[in-house]
This record gives sequence, structure tokens and C-alpha cells, in this order.
Amino acid sequence: MPLGSNTKQYETPNHPYQGERISSEHSLLDRYGLKNKEELWRAQSELRSYRREARDLLAQEQDDEVVIRRSEEFLGRLKRVGILDEADGLGDILALEPEDVLERRLQTVAYRKGLAHTPQQARQFITHGHIVLDGQRQRVPSYVVNVDEEDLVAFDENSPFADELHPERAEGQ
Repeated sequence: MPLGSNTKQYETPNHPYQGERISSEHSLLDRYGLKNKEELWRAQSELRSYRREARDLLAQEQDDEVVIRRSEEFLGRLKRVGILDEADGLGDILALEPEDVLERRLQTVAYRKGLAHTPQQARQFITHGHIVLDGQRQRVPSYVVNVDEEDLVAFDENSPFADELHPERAEGQ
């Protein structure tokens, strides 16, 4: 059943008190600068839905035209988002980890591009409106950045942090 607007968009863990899971969740929260576990659980639920769809497509007859078209559309969508590489197939979806989904967030992309010193700082820059995507201010840290949009992530031209983190720009003026 697809998740509607009135339902939460993630599933909580079945066993809330497992030390190993809790410690791995905390390390992911720190590494990606997530605000709370809900954001992590949302990424894990998204990954679960990808795996479920891949298993459904793999279980159907592979010579059926409809299945082939659905498989190509599904793979194309994941490759466009950057979760899969061009050479990957349906079987590779089953080996994905939550990190693969978290790497495509605007917050992580901004941090990896060097626009911030930490993922937490990248989150703050985004929510405060200092980061733009193709000239449009983007205030949602969990926005999923497509591969072709990755080069368009930058500081707002009016942001005071654009020169502070990149002094070479200030010298050129």
C-alpha cells in the first residue's frame, strides 16, 4: 500500500532496544548530520521500497514486454537520482545500503562539494537559505539531488558565506 499524505513515511524498528542497531544508527546520524532518527528511518523505508519493487520485477517473467519496460523505467529513475551506476542492474538494488540513499540528499551533496565544513553546517546553510540549486533557493536538506543537478548546487550569490568559505572569490573582486 502506498504511503499517503496522512500517514508517516517510514517504519520504525521492530525491536526498539537493540544496542548494536542503536549504535549504528547514531554513527549514521553523526556522519550525515541528520536531525533525528526519523530521517534515517525514512531513508531505510525508501530503500526497502526499492528492494521490494526490484524483487517483484525479478520474480516476474523477464521476456514480458511490460516487465521489461517497467524494469527499464525503474532502473532509469534510480540511475538518474544517482543511487545506481550506469552498469548496475535489478540484482544490484538488493545490495544497496541506507548510505547509498543518504548520499543523494542535498545536505550531503553540499557537504561533499566543500560548501560546508561539516554535514551539520551544510544543513544549517540550507535551512537558512544560503544554498541554491540551479539558482533556486532550496531549504529542504532531504531534497534528493539528481546526478545532472549535482554541479548546480552552490551558494546563493548574496550569501555572506560564499566568500568566507572560498577566500579566492573575495580576492578576485
